[in-house]
Amino acid sequence: MKFYSTRNAENKAGFKKAVLDCMPSDGGLYVPYDMADLRRWILYADENTSFSSLAGSLTSAMVNDEFSPIICETIATRAFKKDPVFKQLDENLFMLELYNGDTGTFKDYGVSYLTAALETILQLDGEKAILLDATTGELGACMAKAMRDKKLLKSVLVSPKGSLRGIVESDFVWNGGNIYPIEVDGTIEDCRNLVRKIFSNRELVEKFHLTVANTANIGRLLPQAFFYTYAFSRLKKKVNGDIYYAFSAGNYGNLISGLYGWRFALPVNGFIVPSTPMLTQDASGNCMVTDSIVPLKERIAADPASPSNIERLEQVFNANSLMIRSFVFPATVSEQDMDEACKELFIKYKVYADGETSAAYAAAKKRADVIEDGDGAVVLVARQDPSIDEKFIMHNLGECPNKNVLVAQAFNPVNVGKSCLVPGDVESLVSILDSLNLTKK
Repeated sequence: MKFYSTRNAENKAGFKKAVLDCMPSDGGLYVPYDMADLRRWILYADENTSFSSLAGSLTSAMVNDEFSPIICETIATRAFKKDPVFKQLDENLFMLELYNGDTGTFKDYGVSYLTAALETILQLDGEKAILLDATTGELGACMAKAMRDKKLLKSVLVSPKGSLRGIVESDFVWNGGNIYPIEVDGTIEDCRNLVRKIFSNRELVEKFHLTVANTANIGRLLPQAFFYTYAFSRLKKKVNGDIYYAFSAGNYGNLISGLYGWRFALPVNGFIVPSTPMLTQDASGNCMVTDSIVPLKERIAADPASPSNIERLEQVFNANSLMIRSFVFPATVSEQDMDEACKELFIKYKVYADGETSAAYAAAKKRADVIEDGDGAVVLVARQDPSIDEKFIMHNLGECPNKNVLVAQAFNPVNVGKSCLVPGDVESLVSILDSLNLTKK
């Protein structure tokens, strides 16, 4: 499989380059260029197929022009120690829980896959690399868990003072670990600006072999397409009709990865999401991407520090405009709708639903018009442990599930024990990158 930039179809890259040098120099984002037909792998999987086995087979099918099946299986085996949880709530409603990883969010899967893929590629090439990301803290716990067995990767996390969590002292670079946490005496936007400044300097990106761990990196985004294939492997003997997935739009990563899954030949009839200012309905009720009115040439470069996948979504729309509008179904969801959905999920199914999952359920109910087949099914995708959204659930139910040990640990505050950077101090950040001794030769 090849990839190309959303800003220039002639700017192509293989999988290795797309994950190691993830921000195209033209300011776009990498997207798949030639979609493989994965039908035989998708239809072969069943309820006995593990997530890691499925991911290994799909990875091999996608990138077999660069890596052998053994290498692809190695990436998946290293990345995925646990399967998502698939549940049947009633005859036509199912739930896919993506939060049983190490830190209680779906990000565990994408981060683990990306770091496993990078480590494997670097071992083959005899090189090293640095992941540079701005975060309010949530990514820290995911990165700490994913990086603990890596020899050729380092992660530099830039966060507002006091916001880092889920990292223990042994994870710090100066204690032999792979994480270099940097606190900034400012806001998350100050942190993002530091990362943006570094990535705007192509010489620094090449010198330190820099990439990112967020969904600007196609290697973090692509494995999310495996979620839907996994769900289908559990559904196919239970459902004879149409299949729809309902989930929060987020930064559109789960939606675009679901659409990639459809283009890989995954049997699916549509994706239902709560409307956002960027993804909504036009006057005729069809899905509309509002950014599409601004030509790509007039936009700033894609953001390595706070990515949105809306540009990737536009690319899919532009390539398949007539077909794709029949696959995405936004619905306007109010706070009251979310509250009522949370209560209904608990009363009917004993499900504790966070705000995002409640919004997705409310959207699915509002778009019942598109689910015409009585034998069809809706898969409700839950992206994070409900205990993380304790305030919302307590407001609606008066009780909340306890955090399990791993999720609780992911929220432990971190004492970095080093001086903070002041906003805009790019020189000090460059000095820290230089101290890691990973300069590309």
